[in-house]
Amino acid sequence: MRILYIIFLFFITISVTSQQVKVVDRDSNFPIENVTIYNDANNKIVYTNKKGIADLTAFLNSDIISFNHLGYIEYEILKKELGIIEFVVYLSKNAEQLNEIVLSASKGKESRSRIAEQIDIISKEEIKRIAPQTSADLLANLPGIKVQKTQSGGGSPVLRGMEANRVLLVVDGVRMNNAIYRTGHLQNSITVSPNIIDRTEVIFGPSSVIYGSDALGGVIHYYTKAPKISNINEINTSIYSRYSSVNNEFTTEGNIELRNKKWASYTSISHSEFGDLKMGKNRTHGFNDWGKVFDYSTNTNTFYSLNSVVNPDENIQKNTGYNQTDILQKIAIPLSEKTDLMVNFQYSTSSNINRFDNLATYSGDELKFAEWYYGPQNRLLVSSQLKIEPNKKWLQNGTITAAYQNIKESRVDRKFSSLNRYYGYENLDVLSLNGDFFVPLTNSNDRILSYGFEVTHNEVDSEAFGRALEVVENTIIGLGDKFVEQSRYPDGGSTYTSVASYVNYRQDISAKSTLNTGIRLTNTLLTAKWNDDTFITLPDADISLNNSAITATIGYVYKPTINWQLNSIIASGFRSPNIDDVGKVREKNGDVTVPNIYLKPEYAYSFETSALKYFNNRKSHIGLNLYYTLLDNYITRDYIELNNSSTIFYNGEEGKIMANVNKNNAYIIGSTFSFKGNINANWSTKGSLTYTKGKAYDTNLPLSSIPPIFGDIEISYNYKNLQAGLNWKFNAKKSINDYNLVEGIDNEEQTPYISLTDFYYGNPSWNTFSFNSNYKINNSITVFMNVENIFDVHYKEFASAISSPGRNLSLSFLLNI
Repeated sequence: MRILYIIFLFFITISVTSQQVKVVDRDSNFPIENVTIYNDANNKIVYTNKKGIADLTAFLNSDIISFNHLGYIEYEILKKELGIIEFVVYLSKNAEQLNEIVLSASKGKESRSRIAEQIDIISKEEIKRIAPQTSADLLANLPGIKVQKTQSGGGSPVLRGMEANRVLLVVDGVRMNNAIYRTGHLQNSITVSPNIIDRTEVIFGPSSVIYGSDALGGVIHYYTKAPKISNINEINTSIYSRYSSVNNEFTTEGNIELRNKKWASYTSISHSEFGDLKMGKNRTHGFNDWGKVFDYSTNTNTFYSLNSVVNPDENIQKNTGYNQTDILQKIAIPLSEKTDLMVNFQYSTSSNINRFDNLATYSGDELKFAEWYYGPQNRLLVSSQLKIEPNKKWLQNGTITAAYQNIKESRVDRKFSSLNRYYGYENLDVLSLNGDFFVPLTNSNDRILSYGFEVTHNEVDSEAFGRALEVVENTIIGLGDKFVEQSRYPDGGSTYTSVASYVNYRQDISAKSTLNTGIRLTNTLLTAKWNDDTFITLPDADISLNNSAITATIGYVYKPTINWQLNSIIASGFRSPNIDDVGKVREKNGDVTVPNIYLKPEYAYSFETSALKYFNNRKSHIGLNLYYTLLDNYITRDYIELNNSSTIFYNGEEGKIMANVNKNNAYIIGSTFSFKGNINANWSTKGSLTYTKGKAYDTNLPLSSIPPIFGDIEISYNYKNLQAGLNWKFNAKKSINDYNLVEGIDNEEQTPYISLTDFYYGNPSWNTFSFNSNYKINNSITVFMNVENIFDVHYKEFASAISSPGRNLSLSFLLNI
């Protein structure tokens, strides 16, 4: 009896001190990490660990507790109905995409069924499945997005025919766009490693009410992984490693998460080594030499060669390798029951990254450049995010984010015909402060008012100089004294400041319809000063530009039946010229871009409508989105005269003068058709088709960055621990007649050249097949195997200089400890 009594007391003690719940997937029986568990008063919150376990000791037996995860149907239960010691909760995957939670549309949690905008979401599970080498490759797997690449270490996403500084990049609520984000192609999206991303959301179309300037084509919001508070002390670690055959990539990411009641920490370090990229050999387009690399430069910082060398394998794109390291550190501190603090540190750096297109440029029969590379791309972000829940009449909850960013960029080039090496350096400091607040106007939350503010300040320093190489045979033994060169941006320094506030109102008019309206006021101030006028003399060497804009949106969601959703939205957006627009000096293909101190803001007015039809108990759907965007006072690059001359000497050569200028009106129209659904318990499918067209009303010229028709279809199989999928991507031809041949952004010189007609062909059509698979051996180990471009097809993405990867075998594994 005494032994039985002791056993009874032992179990009672366990039930009092450690009441645990395990949350698992109903289909696979595998644990679900980061399930949010909270009570009906919403004053107690815990999260499941990597084993799907959470401690419920903090909850009362009378509490109704909810189990919430973005990918699953929410589950509620009375605490006392759980088991004495441990209880298993089974969650079912949320197949109803209509009820998916969206974080970025209003900067707060919102059901997709209440949002009129076109939105795409990709989770960390999907990111691991497709195994992208960079975040640019990640975006290329989303419907409606094309990615242009100038070199391996880059990737410029295109949304609705707009890219670079017309697309807003955001990471953890902090805008990445800065004063030197340029027009044309922008390679900064890779500075956020896909290995640290927890979730990515893309909002298509003008989103200037919530996000301000630059969001003309849309918003790409990266959410990085974050630690969770726990009632018990926990240590979770994982290691992810990947090898890719197409460029001998080796990537390793390791992280450790510490959890307890008072604070939590998440640390991740990711490093990738990329070799030279191999292109596809199957030239279905019929152009036998297009894209091949016949010779290349072997020059380095220390090695000198007067001539290029022959490439032993013309399908290997020499000088495309690089490496990148990313560090993420987050600390979560619950300051009180209603206040949480998240400290966020991110650092990304790379090796030198060769500019592949310039290193492949010829002058006559010889390569033009012996050296042309970007110095290490360094991005530092330090932010603190304070989440508050005062539950006041005028403020229920909100988020205040303060951030500092430092970005360092550099460019180095030297021609084969010269010993002079040119250096350009940019250092950028960005300070920002954001506040986003929410006020439910009714107890049922069917009327919500949100408001906020944003202040950003950019300081840009730009320096340029040249130094002559001192060479003995093939060795660079030293450098000569610095001599003056033209800086890329104003050498006297420049600043760009933006101050904005907004109000947004969302109301469920009825059970079938939701109205969303918003308005934003933004003011920008740009200052710039040029000291040196050796190369370029401007009408004014010290300028100050002040611009203001009011943008608004109105969206309507109507659900006539349970299986239909109809959306319409009218929105306006604007982009105020930044330092790159107003003050840049650069040369490309003999054309020299010079500053235009009289540049004005450009505006976008957009109308879109969409329809969603659900089938199979809402487990499947098809959708069609149509839009029209009017660009007013749009900014484009064109030939001009400066000081009564149409040409200028730059880097020892005479070139035509270009500048960013305002034109009158242009339009972009387009549509995206998509489908997604479950065929049965094991098979599912999805796909999309995107069409875009853009043209200027005033000049009748095609707009730049307009991709051809593109799309993909995928079929997937899931059974217990196995997941596999086959993907078909296709891309129509882009005729040379649809290229903008003035701006130079479309890079028509990167398409096949027809010598008989002395003309470029345009971008040929292409299609590829890829296979992906993963197998979960146990709770700790998952292995992945992908084969991309199975038939080794040669192709280039529209406007890209580098040929896309050929057949690629990717092997990776994830170890959770």
